Amino acid sequence: MQKITLPLKGMHCASCVMKIEKGLRASDGVTDANVNIATEKATVTFDELKTDAEKIKQAVRETGYDVYE
Repeated sequence: MQKITLPLKGMHCASCVMKIEKGLRASDGVTDANVNIATEKATVTFDELKTDAEKIKQAVRETGYDVYE
């Protein structure tokens, strides 16, 4: 298992947090996802044999938010 922290943009409320977490947790290979609205960061634990950082970033984008590069 690996863990990454991604800086997010576009969040405004608790509903945003829940939407991103739900989208990340539904992604293949992601075992846990926690989004903090105060720090605007997502911490994601994932199986590096099933996914990678780019796929996780894409999962965030598919929920309607973005990742600072």
